[in-house]
Amino acid sequence: MRYKYLRFPGGKPKAVTFSYDDGCFADERTAKTLAKYGLKGTFNLNGFGWKKDTGLSAKQVKEFILGNGHEVAVHGYCHRAMGVQTVIDGIRDVLDNRLELEQELDTIVRGMAYPDSGITRTANGTKYEDVKRYLTELGIAYSRTLGGDNDKFELPQDWHAWMPTAHHDNPEIMQYIEKFLAFEANPKTGYRRTSPPLLLYIWGHSFEFDRKNNWEHLTEICEAVSRNDEIWYATNIEIYDYVEGYMRLKWSANSQKVYNPNLFTVWFDIDGTLYSVAPGETLSVQ
Repeated sequence: MRYKYLRFPGGKPKAVTFSYDDGCFADERTAKTLAKYGLKGTFNLNGFGWKKDTGLSAKQVKEFILGNGHEVAVHGYCHRAMGVQTVIDGIRDVLDNRLELEQELDTIVRGMAYPDSGITRTANGTKYEDVKRYLTELGIAYSRTLGGDNDKFELPQDWHAWMPTAHHDNPEIMQYIEKFLAFEANPKTGYRRTSPPLLLYIWGHSFEFDRKNNWEHLTEICEAVSRNDEIWYATNIEIYDYVEGYMRLKWSANSQKVYNPNLFTVWFDIDGTLYSVAPGETLSVQ
């Protein structure tokens, strides 16, 4: 039996994504900075009506966030923790948020970051399984959680409990980045042999850079991770869609043929050999 592992588009072994919450005015600067370095992020927005005096307008989101290739995602219309709301209140908060964002921004919104304490605590009889069920039924493909900063660089096992790598203010963030970049590539094939893909996921709030007057920290992070041929720079939903596409590949019983039912090319590694399978193609991998 051979080891098979996903590779990101172009056969890249690593991916980087960012996630910023609340739709604050400082998101404009964050979005522009990420785009300047060829990076992508997901900006998680509350209701425009609820944040009309403290957040970006729909016009500004279109120009500075969507216009720079970033993603917009749900963050709860009223920024209330899903785990402590009743199920019906949670459904309303997410659905109202998604409906307004899609109407005002003329786009499809499929992602989310949990507001407040998210699913880290529960009350009113609500369980994580309840939240996951209604998010799935509401068309929310993934939701980012919090509280588990680490340097494992793993893809999520549960898309509705997607744990990021670290907050940008984590005192070890630059060490995490250094470790992520230091994973050595196979000099022959350009990626590590028999190794899972690696994901660096950084999150935060743009207003924190204003509060601490340390926008140079964002620049330092961007400079460290950008312009690297081993890395795919993507939004949260792009990572979700690509990984799910890999999971949809159809393999023969002996793993020597693979069919790609997706509308995009999928890359993977088998024991150190890189393959790509085009949309609708059946490929021999003997």
